[in-house]
Amino acid sequence: MTKNVGSADKVVRILLAVLLAVLIFTNAVSGWLAIVLGIFAVVFLITALLNFCPIWFGLKINTIKKAAKV
Repeated sequence: MTKNVGSADKVVRILLAVLLAVLIFTNAVSGWLAIVLGIFAVVFLITALLNFCPIWFGLKINTIKKAAKV
């Protein structure tokens, strides 16, 4: 499993997961929408922690910045 999630991408994913969790736990959303958003929050958090996104892999996208050559 090759890492393909950069630091900025990782921060955005974690922030989205937290935002979705807040919406769910404050009952701002409920029912089937809360379940779907909860699944998205878990997926965002897992992909951020693993530094790997299967969608990015399939689309051949890599958000990790390459080291600058000196």
